Amino acid sequence: MRTSRPTESASEALSPYFTAYEKLLARWNVPIETVDVPSQFGTTRVNVCGPADAPPLVLLHGGRTNSAYWYANASVLSRTRRVYAPDTIGDPGHSRNDGRPVRSREDLLDWLAALLNDLGIRSADLCGHSFGAWLALTYALRAPAGTVNRLALLDPTQCFAGFAPACLWHALPGLLRPAHGDDAYLRWESGGAALDPEWLDMQRLGARVPTGKLIAGRRPAAESLRALRIPVLVLLAERSRVHDIRKVGETARSILPDVTVQTLPGVSHHMIPFERPDRLNRSLAEFLERA
Repeated sequence: MRTSRPTESASEALSPYFTAYEKLLARWNVPIETVDVPSQFGTTRVNVCGPADAPPLVLLHGGRTNSAYWYANASVLSRTRRVYAPDTIGDPGHSRNDGRPVRSREDLLDWLAALLNDLGIRSADLCGHSFGAWLALTYALRAPAGTVNRLALLDPTQCFAGFAPACLWHALPGLLRPAHGDDAYLRWESGGAALDPEWLDMQRLGARVPTGKLIAGRRPAAESLRALRIPVLVLLAERSRVHDIRKVGETARSILPDVTVQTLPGVSHHMIPFERPDRLNRSLAEFLERA
C-alpha cells in the first residue's frame, strides 16, 4: 500500500471535474490522508481521516459519483472512527480501472474485498448510499463472519425493493446520452429543492468523464437477508422518488433480524448525505456507538 499522493499530469490537474472534486473534498474540514491502493484491478484512491487507532468505518458512495460526496458527514463521523472513503473503481473519480476490467457484480465485490485486505482492514463498519448501500449489503452477506460489524444503508437501492417506474423513465435520457448530464432528472428527483451548486457542478462534469461498465445491483435473496446477524440501520429519504420508501422499510423490518429503520424528513434520495445532514449524522453516530 502506498500512502503518498501521486504526481498528477497537467491535463488531470487542470481538469474541471477534478477541480470540482477538490472543492468538495476541501469541505470535509478535517485533515485527509490520500492513499492509492494498487491491485489486480488497477489503482484505487481512498480518502482517509480520523484517529489512526479508531475503529474503521468504510463509506461507499452512490453510483457514478465519488468519495468527495461525503463532505457533510466525514468531519462528524471521523470524531470516533477512522474513516476510509474510496472512489469506487469504474466510477468517475481518481481510481483507475487499468488492470482487470470490472464488468460484473462479482468483479466489484472482489475489488472491495481486495481493497479492504490491502488496507489492512480485517473488520469494519460499512456505510453506503444508494448503489453504495447495495454494495455494502451484498459484501456483508458474502464476507466471512466478523468482517462487517455494523451496516448503515442510506436510502438503499435494489436491496429491499426495485426502482419506481417513474424513476427509470426520468433517468433514461441521461443513461442514453450521458455526456449531456442529468440536470432534469436530478431536479425531478429532488422535487425542485435547491441543489448544492458545487455538488451539481461535479455531477454535470462527471457525466463527461469516461467510466467503466454500468453495473446494476440485484436484490439479495430473502434467505440470505434473514441470515444476516449484524445490526443494520436503514435511513430512508422522505422525498425519495427512486423507489417506494414504505415498501423498502416494511421489507427491511420484516426480513432482517436486527434492523432499525428511520425516515429522514425533507430530503431526497440523491441528496440524503448532505441535505439537512445534522439528523443523518446524529443517527449514524448513535448507531455506530451502540453497544
